[in-house]
Amino acid sequence: MSNTWSNWSGFVSAEPKLIASPGDAGELGDLVRTAPGPVRVAGAGHSFTPLVKSQGTILSLERLEGLVSHDAQKHQARVRAGTRLGPLMHILQGIGQGLPNMGDIDRQAIGGALGTATHGSGPTLGAYHTQLETVQIVDGLGKVRDFKRAGDRDMIHAIGVALGAFGVLTEVTLNNIATYRLRRRKYVLPITEMLRDFEAMMAAHRSAEFYYIPFSGYAQFIASDFSDAAPTTRPPEEDEAGLRTLRRLRTSLAWLPSLRGRLIRSAAAKFPAEDYVQDWLNVYASDRQTKFNEMEYHLPFEEGPKALAEIIELTEKRFPEVYFPMEVRSVAPDQFWLSPFYNRLTCSIAIHHDAANDPLPFMRAAEPIFRRYGGRPHWGKMHSLKAAELKKLYPRWDDAMAARRDIDPENRFVSPYMAGLFGIE
Repeated sequence: MSNTWSNWSGFVSAEPKLIASPGDAGELGDLVRTAPGPVRVAGAGHSFTPLVKSQGTILSLERLEGLVSHDAQKHQARVRAGTRLGPLMHILQGIGQGLPNMGDIDRQAIGGALGTATHGSGPTLGAYHTQLETVQIVDGLGKVRDFKRAGDRDMIHAIGVALGAFGVLTEVTLNNIATYRLRRRKYVLPITEMLRDFEAMMAAHRSAEFYYIPFSGYAQFIASDFSDAAPTTRPPEEDEAGLRTLRRLRTSLAWLPSLRGRLIRSAAAKFPAEDYVQDWLNVYASDRQTKFNEMEYHLPFEEGPKALAEIIELTEKRFPEVYFPMEVRSVAPDQFWLSPFYNRLTCSIAIHHDAANDPLPFMRAAEPIFRRYGGRPHWGKMHSLKAAELKKLYPRWDDAMAARRDIDPENRFVSPYMAGLFGIE
């Protein structure tokens, strides 16, 4: 009987000849050399593109997890690549450190989060890969290779966002900060005001983001700032209950969209405001139970409001079945060669569709809007771009491909999907 693998949403699946979970770098190297190819690496399966899909071998890093060492003075921690973000938060808190920023999901493995340029929000805050100080990989020949920011800056910039094609991450050293508290505020405002004041509102806080609720006319704005105040109670999460309500309204009132819209607008306007202080690890992440598929594009920051206005118009005119909120964030520029944030302050816009529905018509209709505004796709989220299109978006593309060939000269990590993505024949 074949092995089977699927991603979190169930949209991507594979039946490789082998699924293996190496316990150390030596065992991993043996598998890279001898296992049926192509060899791909699975983290927590939270990518929506076929990055992991392979008919050869899928490697799970679930046994390569935990803290290796740490430096209290420099606030650095060396961790194994299979460590999930949820446990990692508690590990770091226990040694007096904190991740400078996070997204709202904590189930990914740090290796996968790094490899796909996963990020939080904040105009001065970079994605996870910007924290890299050292990287250990197993290359395409099964050899362990170590790189340090101090002496191997180009290689760190080449492999920091690697899509599992520049070797298999085994250990990384992260530059963190001292543990901290955040004051988080959440409230609703009309989307017209949010778009009008977009740049000022996103820049007024250490971290700010917002969600637009389709057909509501309202955005839910979320701001987080450092705080020295005593912790207060975090309100119970209402996100899943809200999604259930939006899904019920979509389904039961599909025949009467005007009433549906009025009810959604009324409910959104009454969302309770939140204002609390908690340790960082109790603030960022939310419980995501309702499964979805997602597309996210990273645009020049100043183009965000115009692109979002078009996405909203598209959704509300042509896709009444969509009820998931749209997420809008900002990300600081960086110098990593395949980072979507390379050399520009970014506005990231994410659209979602219930995993029970076919996401492709909605995503295909939205993608040209993102591309028209100069968007770069999130590597782990749905997009249709191939090498010829991607090369135009990344000034260091050729340098990155040369580094990849050095690390994987026999193309052990190149599946058909990766070949199309990178232009490998």
